[in-house]
Amino acid sequence: MDTKKLKLPVFRWEEPAGVFIVLMVLWTFGPIVLRGIDDTTGSIDQSIWLLVLLSIISFLLITGLCWWILNRAWVAIELPPISLMVSQFNTLHLWQQVRLYLASFGLLLLAATGCLIALC
Repeated sequence: MDTKKLKLPVFRWEEPAGVFIVLMVLWTFGPIVLRGIDDTTGSIDQSIWLLVLLSIISFLLITGLCWWILNRAWVAIELPPISLMVSQFNTLHLWQQVRLYLASFGLLLLAATGCLIALC
């Protein structure tokens, strides 16, 4: 497989920044909106949703920090480029690819659950 033709998606900083801004706006104005919808809403009802939102924010920040550290370590220990690693991944058997995808998804889900448990 020719790795020069392999195109990886270009990272654009506007997308994560936009998600972060939306989450922060929800964090700021969430209690006001809940109080406007239902006057009987207590501070406990508002706090539950704000804790879930805070866990999502912390999960996204931790994921971004881990990705930045991984990129720095990748350059520091001079590993082969990611395009070559992807081409080697495509040579694996289908069951090996599926297991790797499932393991990656499981670890991501475990990290998200850990962020939620740490806050709630």
